[in-house]
Amino acid sequence: MAKHNKKRNTAFIYEVLIREVVKQSVNKNPDKRNVAIKLIKEFFKKSTTLRRELDLYKTLNETKGLNEKLAEKLINETKKQHAGISQKQLFAEQSEVISAINKKLSKRVFSNFVPSYKDLATIAQIFSDTTKPKNKVLLENKILEKMAIKVFNQSNQPHVDNLVVKSFISRFNETYGELLEEQKEMLSKYITSFIDEGTEFNFYLSEEIGRLKKIIKESKELEEIKEDKTIHEKLMEVSDLLESFKDKPTNKEGLLKLLSVQNLARELKS
Repeated sequence: MAKHNKKRNTAFIYEVLIREVVKQSVNKNPDKRNVAIKLIKEFFKKSTTLRRELDLYKTLNETKGLNEKLAEKLINETKKQHAGISQKQLFAEQSEVISAINKKLSKRVFSNFVPSYKDLATIAQIFSDTTKPKNKVLLENKILEKMAIKVFNQSNQPHVDNLVVKSFISRFNETYGELLEEQKEMLSKYITSFIDEGTEFNFYLSEEIGRLKKIIKESKELEEIKEDKTIHEKLMEVSDLLESFKDKPTNKEGLLKLLSVQNLARELKS
């Protein structure tokens, strides 16, 4: 079986960047963290070929609980869509992001531990035209079993994570009132962050804080806000609060403050 080139594995590149964001956050190095975030946003935005391929990787790597027939159909459809991707454009974009990581961060980024590496390598070989037919069939069967393996085990019991999320949200609603959709999303990611040691939650948090900062900034420029000194000062305080979350992990107290800011942002938008 041909040797897998991890630097040409789009999902692997994405995962090492996500882990670099977390690592630099823990090391309290906001400059490096922000560079990693910027690279993710630049090279994996929706209009890129890298993002298109990444979504296909995620389809095969994250889908669980299907029956075997449906899992097989999904694999075939994913392969079909991948065949429509321009390999020339994909290679060019991979080369750009690899170069950017080496120059703006470090070659050591590619040594970041990715728990799902073996599965991502398997998917890469399924997508590759150079994989021998027999090997490809065996690899596809491996992914198929992974996608369908939990059907029996979970058939008679609800998903624990969903129960935890629903229970927490229910208790939170009783205490603080009904949650907005964006608040439910943040709580859900926070509650289940133990699954990947907070990787997805930290990346989500960075994007959400960016969204909130933009809304607050735009609101401060409104004439009716400028004319009200009290409100304008309060918004300045909120801006400072959001800025403070850049350099420290969010605890429960900080989470409650962010939920309040989300509520404020919704009111300002409306």
